[in-house]
Order: sequence, then structure tokens, then C-alpha cells
Amino acid sequence: MTSALFSPIHLADLELANRIVVSPMCQYSAADGVATDWHVTHLGMLANSGAGLLVIEATHVERRGRITHGCLGLYSDECEAALQRVVAHCRRIGTAKLAIQLAHAGRKASSQRPWEGAKPLSASEDPWPTIAPSAVPFGPGWHTPSAMTEDDMARVTTSFTDAAKRALRIGFDAIELHFAHGYLLHSFVSPLSNKRNDEFGGSFEGRMRFPLQVVRSVRAAVPRGVPLGARITGTDWVDGGLTGDDAVAMGKALKAAGLDYVDISSGNITPDSRWSNEPGFNVPFAERVRRESGLPVRVVGMIVNAKQAEDIVGAGKADMVALARAFLDDPHWAWHAAQTLGAEVPRPPQYARTAPKLWPGAELRG
Repeated sequence: MTSALFSPIHLADLELANRIVVSPMCQYSAADGVATDWHVTHLGMLANSGAGLLVIEATHVERRGRITHGCLGLYSDECEAALQRVVAHCRRIGTAKLAIQLAHAGRKASSQRPWEGAKPLSASEDPWPTIAPSAVPFGPGWHTPSAMTEDDMARVTTSFTDAAKRALRIGFDAIELHFAHGYLLHSFVSPLSNKRNDEFGGSFEGRMRFPLQVVRSVRAAVPRGVPLGARITGTDWVDGGLTGDDAVAMGKALKAAGLDYVDISSGNITPDSRWSNEPGFNVPFAERVRRESGLPVRVVGMIVNAKQAEDIVGAGKADMVALARAFLDDPHWAWHAAQTLGAEVPRPPQYARTAPKLWPGAELRG
């Protein structure tokens, strides 16, 4: 049997061994933006998961662009050196190609870690000022952000571009911009959070103006052989918010601006946004964006088992699948998917004895 999921794919000059991607997952374990030993352990484990690509968590381009005090950053030499150490470790011991997701939290910044409550930081928790397209809080009780000026936009554009240059120096194989989950670039595009009446608001084209400014600046800094993509929203899941039509329009605009792929997620533009927990709930949006924009598409969201992932790729609904919690639950998910689908993935020689040919217990595992 030939597996579509375990077939290679090219993004720009990068070849991935298979269509499985470890989705970026915030760990909230950095020290003032600087990666720690937790990242060495966590990402080193996932570099040997059998996935073709491992995307490092949302990495913030400004200190005040972090979601929490524990969020990763790439805005200083110290941040860069720490991530260089992590990447070097993953290269030494793992097989996955490595990408980084660059982000700015916007109005969702200055919040507690999830296990601390995920609320806005109080006055006693060292909060910081937040920025957004408009002075509209994320939700009741949240900080009111400052509406960004054009000088703010210029600074943030430079911050994204400088972070991309740092990522290239570190040696990442691909770079991704975060256009989803209610963070800064998404908040410009969504009419629920962008209430501006200048050239950066109003119509879809106006709301895309600043995000596209960021894309073009980063694309100019990233060689065309290095894949540059974006995680975008398939829908806001809120009346009056972005829809699948907007996702298609965004895909077309990002392709024209030079991006090599998009990753379809959804929701989180307001605390009220609720999405389905049906398996593969973002797949219909991904399939449509892929078909109508012509961009390679990755999709995330309740993709759990090998046969489901194989169907998504094999039926042409998406070019790649991304998994998050499934990899936290089973760091060798791709090894087991390969066994189910009759494929092969490389294993470190220290673990070779777990391959089905060498361990009869592989057939008994439930």
C-alpha cells in the first residue's frame, strides 16, 4: 500500500519526508522570552516523532507582544542564542525539519498562563500595555489596548522582519506568520476587532493592508528558497466575523504577496467564539482554500488517528495535516501511524528495537 500521508512534499526548496506536521504549541515556559531546558527536552522529543516538520511554538517578535510572562520570544541576542541551542540539539538527535511561527499577541497579550487562570494580568502581576488595531478589549475585564498608530505599525513590521532574519541566522528550514487565534495580525483582518475608519480598516482590503505590509517586508528578507507561510483563520465562528469566503480571499492575497503555504485554524477572536469539536472541523475550510487559492494547505483541528489523516491528504482535502495534543499524548504518533498505513519512518538507532520487524509487541499495542 502506498500512503499519501507518508509521501514527500516540496515547499519552495524544502523537501519534507511526509505530510505530518507537529503543530506549534505554546509551552509558557520561557524566561523573559528566552528558551529554557524545557524547550530542549520538549522539542528534542518531538524532533524524533516521525513527523516531517516540527513547528516551534508562537515566538513573539516584541517583548510586549508576548501572550504571557512565559512566552517565547525572538527579539534579542539572548533569545536568539537560546533558540540556537535548542535547534542545534534537535538537529543532532532528530529527523524532522524545523520551522518557527512568528507572532505578536496584540490585545491578547499581558495575560496569565493557562494554568494560572488565563485572565488578564492584574496590577500585581507585572502587566504591560497592549496594542491592537482599535481600542477594543478582547473581552470583558480585559485590558483596553491602544489603537496602533502608523509609527506603531512601522515598528512592528520591523520587529517581524528582524525576527525573521534572526530565524534565518539560527537556521530554521521554514518560517510561519501567525494570522490566527485573535492575535495581532488576525485582529487587523477581523471586523470584530478592527473598527478603524482610516485606510487600515473598513473593507477587507483595508483590514488586510497592515498584515500584507508585514508579509511583504518579511518576504523581502527571506530568500525565496526558504518556505514562508502563515497560519490563518478559516472562520471566526462568530456572527459578523470572518467566514470561509474571507479565508479564500486571504489565501489569494497571501499567495500574491509571496507566501508558499497557509495553515488553516479557526476561532479565538473573542471569548465568545466557539468551534465544533467534530473530527477535522477545519478541513472543509482548508479544502476550499486549497481549491480556490491554489496554495498548498495544511490543516489542524481534532485530527487524531492515522486513517483520518490519510483520508484528508489522500482525498486532496489538504496537502498536510498538523497535530498538537495528539503528539503530546503520543510523542511517537507518526511511528504508529506508519505502522497502521504500512509505511516507514526513521527511528533513532537507540529505539530501533521498537520497530514492528524487531518487536512483536508492536502488533499487540492497543
